[in-house]
Amino acid sequence: MIAILDFGSQYSMLIARKVRELSVYCEILPHDTSASHLAALKPEGIILSGGPSSVYEENAPGCDRRVFEMGVPVLGICYGMQLMAHVLGGDVTPSGLREYGKTTVFVDDPSDLFAGMGASFTSWMSHQDRVNAPPPGFDLIAHTTSTPAAAMRDRGRKLYALQFHPEVVHTERGKEILANFLFKVCGCERSWTPGRFVDDQVDRIRQEVGDGRAVAALSGGVDSSVASVLVHRAMGDRLTCVFVDTGLLRKGEPDQVRATFGEHFQMNLRTVDARERFCAALRGVVDPEEKRKRIGREFIDVFEEEARLCGDVDFLVQGTLYPDVIESAGSRLGPAAKIKSHHNVGGLPETMRLRLIEPLRYLFKDEVRAIGRDLGIPASILERHPFPGPGLAVRIVGEVTPESLEIVREADAVVEEETRAAGLYTDLWQAFAVLLDVRSVGVMGDMRTYERPIVIRAVTSEDGMTCDWARLPHEVLERISTRIVNEVKGVNRVVYDISTKPPATIEWE
Repeated sequence: MIAILDFGSQYSMLIARKVRELSVYCEILPHDTSASHLAALKPEGIILSGGPSSVYEENAPGCDRRVFEMGVPVLGICYGMQLMAHVLGGDVTPSGLREYGKTTVFVDDPSDLFAGMGASFTSWMSHQDRVNAPPPGFDLIAHTTSTPAAAMRDRGRKLYALQFHPEVVHTERGKEILANFLFKVCGCERSWTPGRFVDDQVDRIRQEVGDGRAVAALSGGVDSSVASVLVHRAMGDRLTCVFVDTGLLRKGEPDQVRATFGEHFQMNLRTVDARERFCAALRGVVDPEEKRKRIGREFIDVFEEEARLCGDVDFLVQGTLYPDVIESAGSRLGPAAKIKSHHNVGGLPETMRLRLIEPLRYLFKDEVRAIGRDLGIPASILERHPFPGPGLAVRIVGEVTPESLEIVREADAVVEEETRAAGLYTDLWQAFAVLLDVRSVGVMGDMRTYERPIVIRAVTSEDGMTCDWARLPHEVLERISTRIVNEVKGVNRVVYDISTKPPATIEWE
């Protein structure tokens, strides 16, 4: 196990992903986690993430000094390196020449972290401070043309530090540097696999729930499907899956859920028709945060009602993923900004009787899919694009009405059908339709129209934390546009969103 202390870096999750890709389990913890708590976890190594602060600023985030005295290997990255130097008696100052972007690193000692790396490699730098003088006992093991201390090491105390980011794809062979730390320095084993995760979670869930009963919030998306099947493996018939037809789902989703989970997996499945209830809760609401909160509250109300019908139920299963947690700043890992709330990580009432089981809370989407394959979930479920917990409500800019839901649902189906037909669906992270709350003039059949536009959003990504807009072939966009205008009543214009994340988010709300 590797413990990652998070100081608010936008790359902290990438560190975790790279470590897990190397088949080593890791957890991201708050930067001020005590050394005694860390010691109880028995980590093979500790990684200090980067962060936006300067170590010499007032109230700069720090860590327990005893972390460096545990005898456990520590790797500091960017801010983590500067903090290590600052705490242990080195000198950290503003850099006369800031380094951002690709920078050549020259290796001064091709051992330990840089074993097999060669004389130089391209790295990704993002810093305005630097270690001007390393702490006593440290050797400098790499440099750049403007940064003498691009990497440092105290081999006796097993303390290592890098000024650049090995976790980002722009650093050549960065994964090898992390592997050298994990296997050459820490002595880790490649033991974290989907099968191992499933076994561990099944054991953990059984210990947590004992003889209790649970209900699962099953929507038919990848996350809730994997969470439900995983918990079903642990609890069997003591789990009841509750599928709420909110009216905010994708076309054909209710039928698919019933066929897959009720018939194929033979799970206890209760179907609740709550379409009118959710529409009523959203009537007149245009603020996206208010939409999410109302949907979240309605979900909890529905599940508590259903739980009472199921008998003595103590637990609620949700398919919360790590990006949801981070964007909501719900984990309080580091000094990161809240971007938006998610109905399954925020807004739960303090009086809620059910306790949460979130077996996927620290996983990324690709990890969830790998675990789903290990659980035997059909590809038709696992390959579906991510779908927001609040559903189509946050793909309608403005008030949610039965008419607007029908428009965006039909347009979304066209997008999925055409990207699948073109063989592009599995190459995309997400592709969907958004309905805007504006109208524009058009002409159809020699008649003037004044109707709403559909925005097509298609992106590529590795984990949803960042994304690029997809360069869909013009002929595919043409087919999508033609079909939507011809087949979806109430639309006379189709536009394409070419925004990246950041600065935009993937969803519009």
